[in-house]
Order: sequence, then structure tokens, then C-alpha cells
Amino acid sequence: MDDLKAKYLELIGAAGDEAQLEELRVKAVGKKGEISLKMRELGKMTPEERQVAGPALNALKDEINAALAAKKAGLADAALDARLAKEWLDVTLPGRPRPQGTVHPIAQATEEITAIFAEMGFAVAEGPQVDSDWYNFDALNIPGHHPARAEMDTFYMHREEGDNRPPHVLRTHTSPVQIRHMEAHGAPCRIIAPGRVYRADYDQTHTPMFHQVEGLAIDRDISMANLKWCLEEFAAAFFEVDQIEVRFRASHFPFTEPSAEIDFRCSWQDGTLKLGEGDDWLEAGGSGMVHPNVLQNAGIDPNEWQGFAFGLGIDRLAMLKYGIPDLRAFFESDLRWLKHYGFVPLDVPTLHGGLSR
Repeated sequence: MDDLKAKYLELIGAAGDEAQLEELRVKAVGKKGEISLKMRELGKMTPEERQVAGPALNALKDEINAALAAKKAGLADAALDARLAKEWLDVTLPGRPRPQGTVHPIAQATEEITAIFAEMGFAVAEGPQVDSDWYNFDALNIPGHHPARAEMDTFYMHREEGDNRPPHVLRTHTSPVQIRHMEAHGAPCRIIAPGRVYRADYDQTHTPMFHQVEGLAIDRDISMANLKWCLEEFAAAFFEVDQIEVRFRASHFPFTEPSAEIDFRCSWQDGTLKLGEGDDWLEAGGSGMVHPNVLQNAGIDPNEWQGFAFGLGIDRLAMLKYGIPDLRAFFESDLRWLKHYGFVPLDVPTLHGGLSR
């Protein structure tokens, strides 16, 4: 037993890793290990011999197991020390700075609007910001004498004298995208068209460049009821409330018939706007059933297809949701303002994960 003890204590002390240590454990105290085989021989001994050999073998086994455990702990400590030495980091060094950039509220609102309408099956369509007056006015059933076509309201592109090409404008709405999409893809269709638009106006609630989102749904059996449902679902999701009542007020737009202004139920309490409750109404945009002339101009038979369209101001929606009092601040590039109202980069809005976090 002394020879076995000396042999295995020496081998355990010389083991360089846990694999070697496991091999020694199996050879010494495993089922077929040397010490285990010695213990099986106790049955062949006389009672007097067992009284001497039994306690000695148990003591040897305990000592070997203790040596194995101590060596294993020592190897683990050594491995940890080596890892710490390799992965050493000077904690006194300055940490990585927080990203300075933020997502602009208009970009955030646009992403939120897109996520909401995507859940309803609307695709995103885009078009040029400089377009011909045919797409911007004529195709949308806006007559030549309409005030919106005056130079005091619309930015016309410069033309050389004698240039007979159709005049081009900075688009005054994103409705031209609807015409281009219907020309290219026909019916049925269900799209939204967010983007920049331009009008000659500038005050606390108007700027020469702002953002709109147009919505269009064309099919064989679409009504104002479908339009109202879409707007109610959108408003409740965007403003993150349970429900918002939508009211239609009769109006007139050349590109829709019938036409309606969109109002959201709201209340004003101590200067704070609350949507979805109260006795007041907030104007939100325009809507209606697409005029047959518009469908025909886009190459769609109005006797077979019909649909609705709506237009909402993205800047106005962002002002209402985030409590921003002045539209002009959106475009002043004030880093302090952007840091206050901006959103975390790469935080993609989703309905199931939350829109604005």
C-alpha cells in the first residue's frame, strides 16, 4: 500500500491537465483500478487480516481522492490565472463613448407609420420629388385654374425660353406616386407613399418643405367604411391608445369623390392634448373615394375598380405625438434639440415590440 500511495501521489503531482488527471483516477480508484482491485481481495482474507487491511485501504482511497480533488482545483486555478493574464484589461482606461447620433423624430414617425400600415398589408411606394405638372396636377383631376397651381403656392422648375417640354415642379404632395404606381402595377393595389413635399409657405405650422404620407387602396369592393376602419386602426396604434374615434367632415378635393376631412376625437386639459377621449376634434388630413377620372388617367377602368385615398402630414403627427410645439424646429439642425427629441439608433419600431421606446 505504501508503494501504491507513493506511486499515485507522484503521478498526480506531475499531471499537467485534467485529461491526465482523469486517467490516473480511473487507474487508481476506478472500477478496475489498482486500489479497487485490492479492496475486492478483502473477501479472501481472514477476519483478522480484514481488520488490518480494510481500514488501511479505505484510508489510501480517501487520500488518493483528496489528492485528485486538490490537483483538479489547482489546475482550474492555474487555467483561470492564465486566462485572466491573457484577457487583461486596464479598467482605468476611458470607456467606449455613447453614440452621439439619434434618430430624427420625423424619421422615427415615418418608420412607425410604415410599420403600422405594413401590418394592414400596405406596401411602400416611392417616386421622384421633381415631377411633371401632369403627374402632380392633371392626372389627379386638378384643373388648370386651381389655386394650387399658382406660382405663389407651387415651386416651378426653371425653363429656358422656347423650351416646349412640360413644366416640372417640386411635388406639392405625394399623390403623384399613386398615379405612377397604378400605371406600373395596375389594380388591385394597396400602398402608402411617404416622402418630402414642397409648398411656398412658412410659419409656426408650415414650412416650404415638409413630409406627407398618402394611402391608396384599389379593389373591386372598397368603400368609405374600409377607409374609416383603416384610419381608426392606424390612429390608435400610432398614438398608442386603445381606441380613437374618427369623424368624417364633408369636403371637396379634385382627386376624390366623395371627399372628407379627417378628424380625431380629443380633449384639451390644462394645455395638454389627449387623443381618444373628450368632446373636441382635431383635424388630421384629407381623404375620400378615388375620383373616376384619376383611375382613368392611371390606366384603370373606373367601371370595374374603385378605392379610397387619404393624406396625412407626418410632421404634424410627430408634433402631436411627441409634444413638439414648433414645426420649424424640425429643420433647424439644433443638436441640443435633436438630442432631446431624438430616438435610439437601430431601435426598429414594430407593433409587437413597441413603436416609440
